[in-house]
Formats: sequence, C-alpha cells, structure tokens
Amino acid sequence: MQVEQQLKERLTEAFSPDVLSVENESYMHSVPENSETHFKVVAVSKEFDGMRAVKRHQSVYALLPDLLKNPIHALALHLFTPEEWADTSEVKASPNCLGGSKANA
Repeated sequence: MQVEQQLKERLTEAFSPDVLSVENESYMHSVPENSETHFKVVAVSKEFDGMRAVKRHQSVYALLPDLLKNPIHALALHLFTPEEWADTSEVKASPNCLGGSKANA
C-alpha cells in the first residue's frame, strides 16, 4: 500500500477529521521520481480540542512509528480544531527545498 494512503487511513481512523489533506511533497526535494518521503498534512478534528500543538504532533507521531523510520523523511503537520480552522482555513505553502541536490553530489 502506498505511504500516502496509509497516512490517510491511519489519521482518519484515529481522529475522524472534518478536513484531511495529505500531500506528497517529495517532488519538491532531491529524491528519486515517485518517492513518498516528504508529506504535508492538514487535519481538522474535534479530537485536538484541549491539546497543545506539541501534544497534537505527538499523537500523530504515535500512529506512525514504522513509517517515520522509513520511508518518511519529513512530515509537516498543520493540526487544527474546527474552531481554529474556522478562523484560519488556510495553510501556507511549503518552502522550496534549498539543499541536498543530487546535482551537487
């Protein structure tokens, strides 16, 4: 099963998000074509109520120990409660990769 699909399934099962976006941003980095190593996750869930940002991130990491060992290299998490999302409803684009180019190897 693809890594992106596993992320979606695990996050959906654990948090029943109102909004879930899992974006494979590997193409923005110096990795082989069709890699699944860099992801951006936007999740909006009532489950995050009363949790500080660090605890939210820890709760996601706890679902993914196998994937975080390999193949996931980077995981950008944007985790909101429905109330926070109503005030935000937008997440900035990830920055372009600035290093690690195969051309520089």
